[in-house]
Amino acid sequence: MQKKRIDIITLGCSKNLVDSEKLMKQFASSGYNVYHDSDDVKGGTVIINTCGFIGDAKEESINMILQFAEAKAEGRIKHLYVMGCLSERYMTELKGEIPEVDGYFGKFDWQAIISRIAGKYDDTIADERILTTPSHYAYLKIAEGCNRMCAYCAIPIITGRYKSRTIENIVSEAEYLISEGVTELQLIAQDLTYYGTDIYGEPRLTELITRLSDIKGLRWLRLHYAYPADFPYDILPVMASRPNICKYLDIALQHISDGVLARMRRHVTKAETYELISRIRKEVPGIHIRTTLMVGFPGETDAEFEELVQFVKEARFERMGAFEYSEEEGTYSARHYKDDVPPETKSERLQKIMAIQEQISEEINREKKGRVLQAVIDREEGDYYVARTEYDSPEVDPELLIKKETARLKIGEYYNVKITDAAPYELYGEAVL
Repeated sequence: MQKKRIDIITLGCSKNLVDSEKLMKQFASSGYNVYHDSDDVKGGTVIINTCGFIGDAKEESINMILQFAEAKAEGRIKHLYVMGCLSERYMTELKGEIPEVDGYFGKFDWQAIISRIAGKYDDTIADERILTTPSHYAYLKIAEGCNRMCAYCAIPIITGRYKSRTIENIVSEAEYLISEGVTELQLIAQDLTYYGTDIYGEPRLTELITRLSDIKGLRWLRLHYAYPADFPYDILPVMASRPNICKYLDIALQHISDGVLARMRRHVTKAETYELISRIRKEVPGIHIRTTLMVGFPGETDAEFEELVQFVKEARFERMGAFEYSEEEGTYSARHYKDDVPPETKSERLQKIMAIQEQISEEINREKKGRVLQAVIDREEGDYYVARTEYDSPEVDPELLIKKETARLKIGEYYNVKITDAAPYELYGEAVL
């Protein structure tokens, strides 16, 4: 059976994960035994779905390729293939540097890699998947690519221009997932805000989420990766009025200083950003906003960073991540700016704003003590059930821990939970049965 085994290793974002899940379905339908991110890869074929977003991700992908190239040389696996963002961008270089790989494929070459290994691609199951997530939630990708051309970002170079899927195609896949037992959908794209503009001539995110929320059996719909410029304000009344659209929005703001935003080519100003946050919170009461910020962008002065510090204190984001600027070849930043903020300064700035955010997160979490919130059980871990509220996305947001001794609960089921305690990045609670 070893020759019929395929191991798929996924690196990078949830968009890559969706690609891997669709590959798994194709191979399984051709009679292969398919494994994902296994701890015991042996024999058979390995496919590495790579990430090439920033330096650390590229390094992780290359190290993974080298690790399995060595495994192939030692006879522990028979075949090794590489696909995804890294090979999309650096295929020629990779072929020269790591020739032990049996085949390199780009991010969108699914049919080619399936034809190479299994002999055929089955169009009739193009939108079906084998989920690698817990069976009650799935990621739903609505578009590829990006038209924004932010100065620091290599995504448009890798994936090309924005390409929306049709509303009908997305709804069909959502209905399939829900028929398979999924109750929570994480809507994802590099930029949700632009959805539909390329194929319908105008943004259609509002229509899409309305259609999705109408599907019977969908308990939660969560929106990831909106863009602040040209924000579709007409989604807000829908979010406020539809109980199965989570009061949650993931919108990367990156910075607040007008100077930095202009150099980043974000096409939004400080005043517009404050107005955006204010309006979202006013029109969707109780919403939790997740954002991502960048420190150390070329030319970022102490004064501009202090603007960012003040912004974090004033905006009081319920969810926030931050990272240091990383120069990516081929981007506008790499061509036009000098990476002139010292590494130690970047590190100090990152630590400072994350320390501020940790205190804010704890204060916001402690405000939930005594409240009863609906939560879904994701898994069991030690003495606890690990759950999430509608305000928490998998993998990135706080988890709600419920002691097993207090109740017998089922994974994938939704319960009312009374919050009994809080920490910066965890909640504790008891099920109200």
